[in-house]
Amino acid sequence: MSTPITSNFTKLTSADMLKFKRYLIEQIGRLMEGEQLKPDDHSDFIKQRLNEAYVQTKVSLPEDLRQQIFHDILDELTGFGPIQSLLEDEDISEVMVNGPKKVFVEKKGKLTKSAVTFDDDDHVLRVIDRIILPLGRRVDADTPTVDARLPDGSRVNAVIQPVSIDGPCITIRKFRKDKLTIQQLIDYGSLNSQMAEFIRACVLAHLNIVISGGTGSGKTTLLNVLSSFIPEEERIITIEDAAELQLQQDHVLRMETKVANIDGRGSVSIRDLVRNSLRMRPDRIVVGECRGGETLDMLQAMNTGHDGSLTTLHANSPRDAISRMETMVLMAGMDLPLKVVRQQISSAVDLIIQQTRLKDGSRKVTAITEVVGMEGEIVVLTDIFKFEQTGMGENGKIVGDLKATGIRPIFSPRLEAAGFKLSGEIFMPPSGSHLNQRR
Repeated sequence: MSTPITSNFTKLTSADMLKFKRYLIEQIGRLMEGEQLKPDDHSDFIKQRLNEAYVQTKVSLPEDLRQQIFHDILDELTGFGPIQSLLEDEDISEVMVNGPKKVFVEKKGKLTKSAVTFDDDDHVLRVIDRIILPLGRRVDADTPTVDARLPDGSRVNAVIQPVSIDGPCITIRKFRKDKLTIQQLIDYGSLNSQMAEFIRACVLAHLNIVISGGTGSGKTTLLNVLSSFIPEEERIITIEDAAELQLQQDHVLRMETKVANIDGRGSVSIRDLVRNSLRMRPDRIVVGECRGGETLDMLQAMNTGHDGSLTTLHANSPRDAISRMETMVLMAGMDLPLKVVRQQISSAVDLIIQQTRLKDGSRKVTAITEVVGMEGEIVVLTDIFKFEQTGMGENGKIVGDLKATGIRPIFSPRLEAAGFKLSGEIFMPPSGSHLNQRR
């Protein structure tokens, strides 16, 4: 039985406030035992019981401090504790908890330290448990890392000791409530209207497209936009580690990986799902991210009639993307000569779209590159569009131009056969522009 709080606390120190909040949470927890509440009634019930528990303490606090304590407790019991306010801020795209006293956010492309803190390591662990327990996931000393998602779809990664030396860490990539459109990306300067028209034609013409980029560069956002071009009547199968894609079409089948149970059995990998998807009569296969041996299965699917497939991978340039695919194919455990691997890649992938997060925090499509084929043992790439940085503006803003290189892609007849006879002006570079197109 906990010791009641009395009116001796006329001025609360931070330690007193923590004790007060924990006492109120404990009291409400007791009152909630055995209650069968609808989700809509949960918040109102807690507010009512919180007022009752506060009155019983006979503590009189300034109104602003009382409201702050009530708000913190409500976040603790109905949300995700101290970071709930950060998750509700639409301008924040990422929340990073580096132990209890260091919480950083990405806001409009810039990383800053937040004033939000946790009480201690146990407080962070309680929030991690609240995130993962409803999903049947677990995290402990034997399994110190976990991937999960919030109810709104935001992606969560958590790491605890002994792997995380300075205390438990949480990284949350927030899920946009409003789905971005291609026009919004144009308005943001991520790409221009010529590039958008070209990409749309490529998706509708069933070209196989790989989106390449670094962590946090906006690959999944761009994949969402590209997938919006897929016609309504096509059967789409999406495969992800944690479901993030927001496809609006009616005929979509979403699949998600499954981690092993406590006995180490029952896991379902992306590779398992890619293989299984081939038996499900897909018109399109959309893989959230290729990061291992499933790349071989994806390439084989692209090479055996499943045109129009889309995926993302981590790489810093289109050439790096080819090297990354080579490495991931070899991770499948097949003893294939490198030339054969490159032939698989060059015959399967039609287009690489490079997405980059620039130093000023902005995100841009910095290259749209055609995979032309093989010359000897080298995969030949040709830039169709490219971003050219011209300088630095005010406040460190990067200044540059998104330009066509002047080369019309070799797969142009495929676009025309699909009904897209693109104007030659789309591929014309600005006068006086000289870009290096061949890689």
